Amino acid sequence: MQFTPIPNLFLNSLLPQITDIAELKVTLHIFRVIYGKKGYPRFVSFGELLSDRGLSAGLKEDNADIKESLSSALGRAVERGTVLHLVIEQEGAPEDIYLINTEAERRTADKIKNGELAAVGLKAAGSVRYDSGAEEIPNIFSVYEQNIGMITPMIAEELGEAEKLYPEEWIRDAIREAVSLNKRNWRYIARILERWSAEGRENGAYRGDTKKGTDKYAGQKYGHIIKR
Repeated sequence: MQFTPIPNLFLNSLLPQITDIAELKVTLHIFRVIYGKKGYPRFVSFGELLSDRGLSAGLKEDNADIKESLSSALGRAVERGTVLHLVIEQEGAPEDIYLINTEAERRTADKIKNGELAAVGLKAAGSVRYDSGAEEIPNIFSVYEQNIGMITPMIAEELGEAEKLYPEEWIRDAIREAVSLNKRNWRYIARILERWSAEGRENGAYRGDTKKGTDKYAGQKYGHIIKR
C-alpha cells in the first residue's frame, strides 16, 4: 500500500476554507501526482491532470464538462495559494504547469520564469527534463532523492536553507558520506555540513574563507557555526 504525504499547513489552514468539491479533488490529485514523481523540480501539467482517469471519473460526478471543471478548480486552487501556476512554451504551444506552493517551489518557479530552467521534454504522461544549457550536474534535491529518499515539504525547506549556506558540492558530498556510513537521514547530513563549516575541509575552505563571506551569513540559520 502506498501513501501520499499531505502538508499539515494544507490540512490545518487551507482545507477548512475549501467548499468546492472539484477544487478539493483536484488539489488532492496534484499532491498525489507530484509527490509520486522522482527527480527535481517536480510539477504537474494540465494535460497530465486531464488524462488522469481517477480524477476524470471524480469530476464527471458533477455532470459538467471535465476540461472546464478542471480549469475552474485549478483556478480556485491557484487563487487560494495552494498551488503555483506557470505557462511554458512546449513545441511552440503554451503548456500550463502547476507546482505546490512552498518556499522551495517558489524559488523553482522564479528560475523557470527567468529562463534558468527550461523544460525541454514535457510529455502528456509527465516525463520532464530540465536543461540549463550547461553540463548537467545533479542538483542537491535529485542527489538527496536518489540516495536518501522522497523529498517531503519539510526536507525541501531544509535543503533550501542549506543551499543558502553551503556550496552545492558540499551538500552533495555530505549526502554521499552519510550514505557510505549508512546514515540515511537529513539530521546526520546537517551535522556533517556543520562540522565542515566549523573545522574546514581538506579540499578547501568555506566560500573562499574570507571575512566578507562569513559576515554574509550573520543572523541566518547556522550563522553562528559559520562565523566560528
